[in-house]
Amino acid sequence: MDPPVVCSTDNILLITDSYKVTHHRQYPPKTTVVFSYFESRGGKFKETVFFGLQYIIKRWLIGPVVSQEKIQEAKEVYQLHFGQDLFNKEGWEYILKNHNGYLPLRIKAVPEGTVVPYKNALMVVENTDPKCYWLTNFFETLLVQVWYPMTVSTNSRAMKEIIAQYLYDTADNMEGLPFKLHDFGFRGVSSVETAGIGGAAHLVNFRGTDTIAGLMMARRYYGCEMAGFSIPAAEHSTITTWGEKGEVEAFRNMLQQFPSGLIACVSDSYDIFNACAKVWGEELKDMIIERGKRNGILVVRPDSGDPPTIVVKVLNILGEKFGCDKNSKGFKMLPPYIRVIQGDGISYESLEGILSQCF
Repeated sequence: MDPPVVCSTDNILLITDSYKVTHHRQYPPKTTVVFSYFESRGGKFKETVFFGLQYIIKRWLIGPVVSQEKIQEAKEVYQLHFGQDLFNKEGWEYILKNHNGYLPLRIKAVPEGTVVPYKNALMVVENTDPKCYWLTNFFETLLVQVWYPMTVSTNSRAMKEIIAQYLYDTADNMEGLPFKLHDFGFRGVSSVETAGIGGAAHLVNFRGTDTIAGLMMARRYYGCEMAGFSIPAAEHSTITTWGEKGEVEAFRNMLQQFPSGLIACVSDSYDIFNACAKVWGEELKDMIIERGKRNGILVVRPDSGDPPTIVVKVLNILGEKFGCDKNSKGFKMLPPYIRVIQGDGISYESLEGILSQCF
């Protein structure tokens, strides 16, 4: 049985668009250098966060990536694909013979994580062997895939700016900012690789994540031993399997199984407001308070409904049941042993609407 592969091919000669296979015939005679650049031409934001190139380079371009076997495979594939012999076999064999399969390319880029106004060059690519002028843009297809981690990181940063402004206006300090937007996007993307790339891009801005693929991407390609953190948390199945009448026992079990530290418990399986007022706020109130004496923090998670409406009502109910203090800026604060996290409908567009309702 053939070993599984993580994508359709690992042959770098096949990681391009079809039309680029013919471009070696299209440059002017005596061309020796092709110099290309990559930029963000604009969009929703005036700045972009550059991230993800290191992964692409390490994953695909470093080392002796050209071999005779790959050249032969590419020749066969392109012959079938085009119905004629258009593949630059001579050019690739030149690289194999004269560069031992290493790519004669130079890539320069701004440091990853840099915030750059749009319409600025983010990376430049050029061939270092005059006989390989055709190689530069052969890899455009692969290199511009940096748009995805850049988009995730840029969007994540924009959301961080919104959260930071509200913290600055209402909180005593900014210490909790790195954990104010938690990534739970693994299930919402097209592949494990996509989850890794996008998950790592989010971790440029925040430290909270449940996307383990992102952690592994950061470990393998960025040398970061642990880029993000999480806590024990419930899902609907671990609550609803107790039955509606057993919801209180399901919640109690969470408090008992994890007697200290942070835990998050989804609380809208049946009635989020009843769960906050009657279950958390009455039946289990003493356990929550006692757990708080051991640095325990319960995070109540609503996961449905209209977020601006739900979040405010949940906060008000918990405030009535557990009491509130006022911070140095005059804003209400729940006791340190209970918090709220909104688990559904969070986006750049919705975030401000949710936070503005909490004033």
